[in-house]
Order: sequence, then C-alpha cells, then structure tokens
Amino acid sequence: MKKTVRFSNLDRKKTIEELSKESYDLVVIGGGITGGGIALDAASRGMKVALVEKGDFASGTSSKSTKLIHGGLRYLKQFDFWLVKEVGSERAIVHKLAPHLVLPEKMLLPLIEGGSYGKWLTSIGLKVYDILAQVSGEDKRQMLDKKQALKLEPLLPKKILSGAGYYAEYRTDDARLTLENIKTSLQYGAKALNYAQVIDFLYQDGKVAGVKVKDVPTGNEFEIKSKYVISAAGPWVDELRSVNNSKKGKRLHLTKGVHLVFPHEKLPVRQSVYFDIPDGRMMFAIPRGKITYIGTTDTNYDADKDDVRTDLADAIYLISAVNNMFPKINLEIEDIISSWAGLRPLIHEEGKSASELSRKDEIFTSDTGLISIAGGKLTGYRKMAERVVNRVAKNLEEDHGIEVGPCTTDKIPLCGSDFKKSKHVKKYIAEVYGRIKKDGFSEYDAWYLVTTYGKQTEQILEHYAGFKNKDNYVRLIRAELKFAIENEMVLNPIDFFIRRTGRLYFDIDSVRTFMEPVLQDIKNAYAYDAEQMRMFKEKMEEELEKHSNFSLEKV
Repeated sequence: MKKTVRFSNLDRKKTIEELSKESYDLVVIGGGITGGGIALDAASRGMKVALVEKGDFASGTSSKSTKLIHGGLRYLKQFDFWLVKEVGSERAIVHKLAPHLVLPEKMLLPLIEGGSYGKWLTSIGLKVYDILAQVSGEDKRQMLDKKQALKLEPLLPKKILSGAGYYAEYRTDDARLTLENIKTSLQYGAKALNYAQVIDFLYQDGKVAGVKVKDVPTGNEFEIKSKYVISAAGPWVDELRSVNNSKKGKRLHLTKGVHLVFPHEKLPVRQSVYFDIPDGRMMFAIPRGKITYIGTTDTNYDADKDDVRTDLADAIYLISAVNNMFPKINLEIEDIISSWAGLRPLIHEEGKSASELSRKDEIFTSDTGLISIAGGKLTGYRKMAERVVNRVAKNLEEDHGIEVGPCTTDKIPLCGSDFKKSKHVKKYIAEVYGRIKKDGFSEYDAWYLVTTYGKQTEQILEHYAGFKNKDNYVRLIRAELKFAIENEMVLNPIDFFIRRTGRLYFDIDSVRTFMEPVLQDIKNAYAYDAEQMRMFKEKMEEELEKHSNFSLEKV
C-alpha cells in the first residue's frame, strides 16, 4: 500500500497558489464519486489533473445513496441487460480494489402473494443476473422455500410468504469510497480542493481553457488554466452548462431518494431484505452495526438543490411500507433517529415517471468544448470515468499530440486497502480488536475503524497513543479527527461527523457525545475565532435536528 499523501486544508493557501500558477491537462468540476473516479483515472494515465468541489467532497449525491454497490436487479425488469452486465461486473472489481470498504452483503428477496416477483420469474431472473454479473461460488443465487426464508428472517410475513430468492450484493460507505478515490488520485500527482466553487469558465479562441473559482471560506477568486474541463457536478451539471451557454438538447431530471435510520432493536432484521411495497415499487431494509436503515423514495424534485430534506410525507411513506411487510414491527415517526435525502441526476425522458427513467450515464460536449457527464449509478462510477477520460485522451492526442495510456483503474487498490480478500479484512478487524479491547473498546469499534479507514487505522491508533484524555473514546475520536484534518481535508465539524465518519447517520448519539472535544480541536487546528465556532456549533445542531426530528409538532 502506498503511503497516505498529506491532504490538508492547513495547506489551503499553498494549494490555491499552486492551482493558480500551474497549467493542467484537465480540470474536473465536482468532488463526488464520478469526479473522484475521473481524477484517479486521468491522473493514473499520466495527465496533470486538478479537481475542485464547491462544497465538501461527496456532499451532494455521493453521501446520500442507498450505500450499496449493487448489480441492479431491478433493471432486469426493464430488460436493461447491458446495464445489469456492466454494473454487475463492476461490483466485483470495486470490491477487489477496497474489500474493507465494499463488503459482501447477502440480500433476501421475499416472494409474497401478489408481489412483483413470482417464484419462477425470480429464479430465472436471478440466474440471468448471476450470468450477466459474472457471479461465482457461494455468491450464486439460491431459491429458498418458506421455512428456509423464515429461518433467515423471522420477521417476514408468514401468512403471505411463499419463499425467497437469496443473492449477493455489496455494501459500502459512498462518501468514504469517494474520498479514497480522490486520495488515491493524489498518489499520481492530482491536486484537489474542496470549498472551491466554479463561477465561470476561461476561454481561448472560443474554447474552454480553464475555470474561474471562488474560494468559499474567504470569498477570494482565482483561476485554473487547463486544456480540458469535465463537469461532473451531478445535480448542478445544468447550471454549469447555463454558465457556459450550452444548456441545449437533453437536460437533467432530478429525483429525490430518502432513507430513514432506526435503532437496530426497533427493526431487528437479521440481514438485508429487498421487498415489495403496495404501490408496486421495491424497498431495502439494511442492518448496519447499531442501526437499521430503510429506503428509498423516488419522487420528482425541483426545489433547492443545496437543501434537500426528508419531509413528513417521505417518512410516513417509508414507515408504512416497512410495517406492511413486517407484521411484527410497528415503527412510528418517533422511532426515527436519523435520515438522509439526496438527489439522483438522471437524464430527462418525455413521458416517463421518476422510477422509469434510465440510470444510464450520458456525456454532453458543448460547442466550446466543455464536457459534462451525468446520470449513472454509484456502482458504475469507474466505467463512467473511463468513458469520459477516453474522450479527453483522444482529444489530447488529436489536438496536442500527447499520447496517454489506457485505463488501469481496475488494478489500482484504493487508499487504505492492503487486502487481497474479505477474509484478510476480517482477520485485520480481529487483530485490531485484540489491540484495543484492553482499553475498553468493543468489537464494533474495531469493525468501525477497519471498515472506515482500512489499514489507515494504524495512523489513527498512533495518534490515539499520543492523546492523554481519561476517556478512551474521546482519545479515539480526537485521533480520527487529527487524521482527517491532516489527510482528508476536514475544514469543519460537519465534514467530519457526516462525510468522513458517517456518524450522523450510523451512530448519531456519538455526535452529541463528542461534539465539544471535536469543536475544540478544530478551533485549535485552524485558529478559528469565537464567532466562527458559534456558527459551526449552530450549524451542527441544526443538522442534528434536520436529520432526526420529524415530530408532528414541527409540521
């Protein structure tokens, strides 16, 4: 494993100076999974790459998905075999690149009376899925009878259950996957900056030749010169096309997806379930550590893209669906401990509903040479990057006589990965637990560290040894924060609690417990003044409220 490259907002001034002075082959706009994948692909082929993101990395769509690297079983129903084949093959590759971050997750598909999937069709569908997705060994699908299905998941509805399909998926933390792609690109010389908003384009002879950027923390503006610009700005792609006067032809169609989080004891599913809901859609219930989360909705969205919220109607819809499928469960609004809501930047198709829209990605090139990419799925990020970088590589050769090699990202392990297989991850978790249990930590803590940071856990444990707090959990979170400030561009507590650690979603109580020591260390690191700290604290409390409080009194 290559050493982690220092990647810190403590060096922000110097980074901006370098970005302003140098000239790049490619500027990537957008620090989500697509932009991160593009930066790694282009930099690993030898291109000189700069990436800028207007908020924090992964703060748009790429921290708000269902957090599955899945093979798109539902696309079989739409006869989209190409998409199933591509994303199915990609699952295995991404798992190989970061087995600590992309974890095998068996999925149960209950067969119920009057449901979307009959036994015969499910059996054939899952078989086709296995073939297209090149599934092998024990991951191959199994068809279970009613008794076997209930043994695996006793909460299923006994009366209407006739059996289940049982097949393989992979679970991830989308924000961490994004960040590790960006960090890996730095090992190939890429530069990346968060809180850097593109406000205009630079032109030379009528062609895009760079970007004008606003440094969000200071309001200062600077320019980055480059031969090509790719906009991978997700839901904001059309805004940038408007700035470039090239919003013509196809446009984006945004849909909102909401997920709710419950304490595991309130929805104690033993394993992930993909199930029917009465309106004909399908839904996931996924256990993860201390919690179970459910999702998702798929509704048209045209409100503020920078403030996407879970509303009461979303919450009621999802809770009703769970209570309908699991008769022993009676979830209520008050049981929600956290949630997230994100946007899917799909390509608009006349006459199609939100759920019917294709998840395929598309590339648009304007007359001025701005390349935009939109659509697609988390699972297919690496192939999306390959396709769009191929286009830039061709242009580099034709316009500048610069030859670059083919894509090799299917062989580049992501930061934190030094594992060949899942069993090595399990072994490392056990080893880490053996080292930290004497300090009162649990197996969950070891699992959390390794599935968040992989082998970078070593650096965190080194920092941990250097802190002297009496409370070992405070020592550990300070060690995580120190690592995140030095190597992961954390600028404020929200970056840390949401995107770097996922705590706001998966361990919300720990956010409340450790808010003060985290705020204090951030204040010391950046020498923030009292007013800035007051704003950070207010914003953090607002996020806690927004994600977890859906009581009827608020409506």
